[in-house]
Amino acid sequence: MPETTGTRFPRLSSRIARIEESATLAVDAKAKALVAAGHDVIGFGAGEPDFPTPAHIVAAAVEAAPQAKNHRYTPAAGLPELREAVAAKTGKDSGYEVAASQVLITNGAKQAVYNTFAALLDPGDEVLMPAPYWVTYPESIRLAGGVDVAVPTDESTGFRATVDALEAACTDRTKVLLFVSPSNPTGAVYTPEQTAEVGRWAAERGLWVVTDEIYEHLVYGDHVFSSMPALVPELADRTIVVNGVAKSYAMTGWRVGWMIGPADVIKGAVNLQSHATSNVANVSQRAAVAALTGDQACVGEMRAAFDRRRRRMYELLSAMPGVECLEPEGAFYAFPSFAGVLGRPLAGGRTASTTLELAGIALEEAKVAIVPGEAFGAPGYARLSYALADEALEEGLGRLATLLA
Repeated sequence: MPETTGTRFPRLSSRIARIEESATLAVDAKAKALVAAGHDVIGFGAGEPDFPTPAHIVAAAVEAAPQAKNHRYTPAAGLPELREAVAAKTGKDSGYEVAASQVLITNGAKQAVYNTFAALLDPGDEVLMPAPYWVTYPESIRLAGGVDVAVPTDESTGFRATVDALEAACTDRTKVLLFVSPSNPTGAVYTPEQTAEVGRWAAERGLWVVTDEIYEHLVYGDHVFSSMPALVPELADRTIVVNGVAKSYAMTGWRVGWMIGPADVIKGAVNLQSHATSNVANVSQRAAVAALTGDQACVGEMRAAFDRRRRRMYELLSAMPGVECLEPEGAFYAFPSFAGVLGRPLAGGRTASTTLELAGIALEEAKVAIVPGEAFGAPGYARLSYALADEALEEGLGRLATLLA
């Protein structure tokens, strides 16, 4: 008798077994579990606006739900109306003119990231990935057979990768540069000049660029968003833009993102998606059309609230002994260093030697959820989202200050 599959082979494939759980979602899940058990937990973990989706967007979904045309399969690449809206919005907001045929609508920006690396990478191809980085990037690169090459940044450059650092990390296997501005987790925003300089370097090197623009509308003060292919047109034929409605329109649960790129790459990614998930839910797509083509006042209102919370979080973190923090410039995260806290007794007598341990103690002792920097390739730091109510922000940072005192 032949041996059974269960005794001959591992239960999981090696590529799936190597995937790490999303640290941000894991922290959020632990916090919600404690809340469900009756604990008063304040979560700074999830990258999710605390606002409801604007009413006119919800109304569009309610109108779309009874319509039979939305109950059927539609093109895997997305509803034509939404692809047109994304193309128009991209030209208007960033100055990057694209055709609707260059747009693929995906199940959130995460699927756009996955599709992109699957479409571009062969085994062994290297991707330059400035660190700190969002937790999903390296996993998507590795699933595609690529090699993620971290390019460290720190406070001295405002957590921005320089051309010199990128050049030092580049090898003959480098195929892609990942570029993110505004940044998750640091909140750094590259100036237009810095964006153009990096783009020209990538063009001269013959690299592909994957630019994640999901936080494009969330920039503050004198900082401005700039789109690399708009500033460096010669790079457009080797650029993939990732974006979506989740952050700017408080639509994380609707799962609508997109990727924009050259026709041949988009065609390949459409083929992949046609076998993986097919089309995005039609009601969600109709809602996204309303988001992109409707009144944009809601975006400004949410941005103003995030800006107020940003300044207050920076103020409170900077006042904590042993904590150092750059003022966030975009997105809705602060990324302070806790190096001055590690190794000394906290309130209650416990000691943390890493930010991973510190995050565990903060959740257990202070009932405050933060994401340790280890998840972002930056031990000694932690990410705190300020996408939560003002009162919760004050209370949570007060608890953290008491723990660190």
